[in-house]
Order: sequence, then structure tokens, then C-alpha cells
Amino acid sequence: MAKQSIFGRISTLMKANINALLDSAEDPQKMLDQLVRDYTNSIADAESAIAETIGNLRLLERDHQEDVQAAAEWGNKALAASRKADELRAAGNTTDADKFDNLAKIALQRQISEENEAKAIAPTIATQNEVVDKLKDGLNGMKQKLEQLKAKRSELLARAKTAEAQNKVHDAVKSIDVLDPTSELGRFEDKVRRQEALAAGKQELAASTLDAQFNALEDVGELTEVEARLAALKTGGSSSQAAIGQ
Repeated sequence: MAKQSIFGRISTLMKANINALLDSAEDPQKMLDQLVRDYTNSIADAESAIAETIGNLRLLERDHQEDVQAAAEWGNKALAASRKADELRAAGNTTDADKFDNLAKIALQRQISEENEAKAIAPTIATQNEVVDKLKDGLNGMKQKLEQLKAKRSELLARAKTAEAQNKVHDAVKSIDVLDPTSELGRFEDKVRRQEALAAGKQELAASTLDAQFNALEDVGELTEVEARLAALKTGGSSSQAAIGQ
């Protein structure tokens, strides 16, 4: 994955408005979980890209340092050869002096070549340093935002659990409300009242039945007296005498 695309993804995620995303999300918890996964994956990719970029940067810096050091060494060699040529020329040895001057020229050419290589690498090193700095800043920002996301998710879960607990308490209170005819206690109270009414009805019925029995006994007594008077009439006496005689 290209480092530039990773940096672009980091920038996109960094600009994301978490609250706006949550407001528009059908399931905020799922949205937060997805964002946490996206940030975690992007952080892992960014860390890998930064490590690779830093590794390449260190190689370039080492090559640059080697070029600078080689240029300095060739400069020293050119200086040494030039001084040797001057000594030989002062001693009248022109031929050998020319040879050392030629060596000095060769050393100077090598020095220039190494310097040019060092100059060519310098802009790349500067660019890579900028990329590394941006990636590090983006990575640190993403880590901070990831912590915010985790805190937001924890807050949301805590609020959800609190709301769930409140609903359970509300339902529990409602279920034991004796004034609520749909509650268990209300239904039980109705059942008790019906049983009490049934018992009262049975008592009333029993009482009325007992009165009827006593009334029947009085009727039997009256019938017995009637039979006695009838028998007296048949034997020649009067009904009133029969009753008095009794």
C-alpha cells in the first residue's frame, strides 16, 4: 500500500466528525465499533509505513554521509598530492611533480563526483523527513482520536446499561402497583374479592334454606290440627270443642 494513500486515509479519518456520524447512525454502537476497527487497522498500516519510510530514510542518510565523507577524503588526498607536487617542483623534479599534480586532479574529480551525489540525495532526504514527520503527526492524532472513540463507546455502553436498568426498575415498580388492575396483585385482589363474595352468597343461601325448613315445620303443625278437627267432626263433636279439649 502506497504511503501517500495511507496518509490520505489518515487525513480522512482525522477529519471525520464523530458526533455527526453517531447522530446519523442507525446503530451508534455498531458505528463506533466499526470506527474503532478502522482506526486500529489504519494505525497498524501507518506504523508499518512509517517504519519502512524511516528505514529507507536512514539508508539515504547513511549513503549521504558516506558521500560527504568520501568527498572529504578525496579532498584530503588532492591536497596531499598537490603539496607533494609542490615539494618535488621546488626540488627541480618537474616530471614527478606533474605526476602528483595529475593525481591531485583525479582526487579533485572524485571529490566533485561524491559531492554531486551528496547534493542529489539531499532533496530526497528532506522530502522523506517531511513525510515521516507528517505520518508521525497523523499517527499520534489517530491514536488520540482512537482513545476518544473508545471513551465514547464506553460512555455509550454505560448509558445504555443505565437506561436498561432504569427500564427494569420502572417495569418492576409498575408490576407491583396494587392500583394497577393489570398487575399480579391487582388480579389476585380481584380473585380474593370474588371468593369472599362467593362465601357470602353461600352463607346467605344457607340462611334462606334454614328459614324455609322452619316454615315447613309450622305448615306441618297446622295440617295436623286440621286433621284432628276433621276427625272430631266425624265423631259428632265440634271442631272448636276438639281444639278446646286438646
